[in-house]
Amino acid sequence: MLIGGDWVRDASAGETSILDPATGASVASVPAGGQQEVDRAVVAARASFADARWRGLPANERRRILWRFADLIEANKGEFTQLEVIDNGMPLAFAEWEISACVDWLRNAAGLATQLYGRNASSAMSGGGMDMHAYTEVSPVGVVALIVPWNAPAGNLMIKLAPALAAGNSCVVKPAEETPLSTLRLAELALEAGIPEGVLNVVLGLGHVAGQALADHPGVDKISFTGSTETGKKIVRASAGNLKRVTLELGGKSPAIVFDDADLEATIPQVAMGIFANTGQVCFAGSRLYVQRGVYDKVVAGVADFARSLKIGSGFDPANMLGPLISRKQRDRVTGFIGSGREQGGEVVTGGNAVGDSGFFVEPTIFANVHRNMDIMREEIFGPVLVATPFDGMDEVVSAANDTRYGLGAGIFSRDVNKVHLIARRLEAGNVWVNCYGVVHPSLPFGGFKESGWGREMGAEGFAAFTEVKSVFVKLTA
Repeated sequence: MLIGGDWVRDASAGETSILDPATGASVASVPAGGQQEVDRAVVAARASFADARWRGLPANERRRILWRFADLIEANKGEFTQLEVIDNGMPLAFAEWEISACVDWLRNAAGLATQLYGRNASSAMSGGGMDMHAYTEVSPVGVVALIVPWNAPAGNLMIKLAPALAAGNSCVVKPAEETPLSTLRLAELALEAGIPEGVLNVVLGLGHVAGQALADHPGVDKISFTGSTETGKKIVRASAGNLKRVTLELGGKSPAIVFDDADLEATIPQVAMGIFANTGQVCFAGSRLYVQRGVYDKVVAGVADFARSLKIGSGFDPANMLGPLISRKQRDRVTGFIGSGREQGGEVVTGGNAVGDSGFFVEPTIFANVHRNMDIMREEIFGPVLVATPFDGMDEVVSAANDTRYGLGAGIFSRDVNKVHLIARRLEAGNVWVNCYGVVHPSLPFGGFKESGWGREMGAEGFAAFTEVKSVFVKLTA
């Protein structure tokens, strides 16, 4: 762990074994922090914020340091790629994309470091016998806790850390207990880049111990959390003590909608990778497939053929496109949903089984003719399971797509430009992709409607979430 610039090995909650999801074997042992380590990390972060060793630097200097941080990650891309595969089990190609994205997100945030400026409102205050100079001032929130999930550890961290640092905050990071390795290495490079000691702290440990302690802590001003909706609700309740600012990026059950006028040759791979990328362990995975009836059989068969073509195995083999699930617990959860789908009358088109004697692999699985009330249609499975159902008209499919407590993403596949705009407007989702799926960019906000979260990450909106705005009124005397 990194606390106040010191690397800490001994911890109050013992140690945690890190498992390779592809084999189930232990690859490392790391300290597990608890209340004591969280207290120390928050004290260190508060001290660094109070003496302004980071937030007080000229914005151009913060930008220079963050750009150097990005350069160091880029120079060590191969190492980070391997750490992500060891930690998470993801395929090499996905890990390479993720680390490249980290560099892009950090460089984009570095540019935002110079944009902490307010606005002049003096003209609105003139007249009435009073001469007033009024303006707004933008400042960092303070000490922010960044709680990161296991499904894309480095990427999910950087989406939070980059804007938090760019805005001048001091940070306490809590990675998922399953996947701390890339976070620890990133922290090393942050210090090497010139981020002052105490500005970035990393506490390892279990979510219900270290994570809970951060959510409860009165010395934390803001929490940014990515994870399950159920845990997000616990974060909200825990943060009420000092009314922390909270950003939540939570679960999803996102629809992919295919019309009969879509380019099916291009659509089928997009739909397939929309659910099977990273073995379905993606918050915005397109896990519900709605296909217009006239092409339903063709699309389902095409996606099933694509699924069967995906090689399953260790992420270190470049030929493998489907890695393991993160843990035995997650594998059992996914196979449990598959069993439930069968029991409730779902038709398994392909897959449906765990794979191998070691590791946590599950076949890419497709259910056909799934009804609204089935568990596999309503619940986030977070695995390589796609449920498909036909539709006839636009109103019907919009109603079905919106019939969920989630609202993170949605895909529309059609050649009709007018139709896709009309549907995009009606879908209750924070991100809508047309004739593509899962595209993200640092300049655009990402987040969800309904129980998929609060607030936005990335873009100007994500940067603003790590700031406070103050209005200043100055009465002028002639």
